Amino acid sequence: MTNSCGLYRSEFEHDACGVGFIAHIKGQKSHSIVSQALDVLKNLRHRGAVGADPLQGDGAGILIQIPDQLYRDDMMNQGVKLPPAGEYGVGMVFLPQEAASRHACEEEIERAVAAEGQMILGWRDVPIDRSMPMSPVVREKEPVIRQVFIGHSPDVLVTDALERKLYIIRKRSSIAIANLHLKHCKEFYICSCSARTVVYKGQLLATQVGIYYRDLQDARCISALAMIHQRFSTNTFPQWQLAHPFRYIAHNGEINTLRGNFNWILAREKHISSPVLGDDLKKLWPLIFQGQSDSASFDNAFELLTMAGYSLAQAALMLIPEAWEKNKTMNPRLRALYEYNAAMMEPWDGPAAVAFTNGRQIGAILDRNGLRPARYLETKDDLVILASESGAAVIDESRIRLPRPASSGVRGDREKPHPPPLASGAGQDSLARPGAGPHYRQ
Repeated sequence: MTNSCGLYRSEFEHDACGVGFIAHIKGQKSHSIVSQALDVLKNLRHRGAVGADPLQGDGAGILIQIPDQLYRDDMMNQGVKLPPAGEYGVGMVFLPQEAASRHACEEEIERAVAAEGQMILGWRDVPIDRSMPMSPVVREKEPVIRQVFIGHSPDVLVTDALERKLYIIRKRSSIAIANLHLKHCKEFYICSCSARTVVYKGQLLATQVGIYYRDLQDARCISALAMIHQRFSTNTFPQWQLAHPFRYIAHNGEINTLRGNFNWILAREKHISSPVLGDDLKKLWPLIFQGQSDSASFDNAFELLTMAGYSLAQAALMLIPEAWEKNKTMNPRLRALYEYNAAMMEPWDGPAAVAFTNGRQIGAILDRNGLRPARYLETKDDLVILASESGAAVIDESRIRLPRPASSGVRGDREKPHPPPLASGAGQDSLARPGAGPHYRQ
């Protein structure tokens, strides 16, 4: 899976980034979580790379829950009344600057939505600050950024089913656009397409994300969780779409087993089945596009597992297991889980620290060697904060209830295993389980 240019080969890309998240354990949404996460991102700016031009960075971004009231008010100004929260999806789309190519990409998205029996509610131009100082090199590659709002058909009864439809729509349209072989088709990219989360990212500096995207400054932009990332990549050509977070993960480190992982997934494509996805599986291939980064490839694999019905924690443990083969003190039930998973999926080995979320839960895990550290703490006002290094979040010590380093696999002894740091901060999920209460598991 190479993308070569001169001496450059994409399979030799490596990362050493800054990653973190903030979540409210009880699912209370607020703008302060978004603003605090942006502060953590700024404090990790030393983990990002810049070129000879100090305004040309490798990329940064933030993933949050969909700010329903903000979008609802803006779309109402266009005469579009959105369904209740959780009953519509939002696609954050990078589009080519060239008008004809941009129109072709939008048409393919609308065609995929119609083919899947869903409906286009409308489009929204994402407000950006064009007065913000930006490197001419970055400005030249700046995409047109728009959001597409997608409503569900009557036979889609729960948010999880809508998420799967949005997943198929995104993959279907992306594959169709790639097959057009347009001159500018590589400028097309769907950052996120979900009924729960939205990703704001780009080839920006850590300090620029909250300025460039005006939505993030709006008091109506509220969320119970926020995942951030500052990219530092060596031997790479920075691109808008390679900034993190991706749709499910933000990653510090590198996947050194990528070639093997890619080849095994390619070999298994014809033999993979899912009672949840059913015949829709054939619409997903290729799962990983040629030339994708290790993080983007890992995100695609993670997404497939969760869409097929695996829980967030189980997907993480399947892809990044701890060193279990010769660990004689491991809980036998946990060992059996790893042994069972090993028959289905080879480890995506780091060094890596990975934060992950589906918009309802958020967590993090280290690779089996723990060579990309992370640390998290829980506060007395029910926040859980994780970052790739201590001190990224300025928290008074009197507020701290539980400080801990993150770990690989599952934490605990033989009798009382605990999952990796995982918090639930879902907020409203109107189609799924209206009365389901959030929880926290340490």
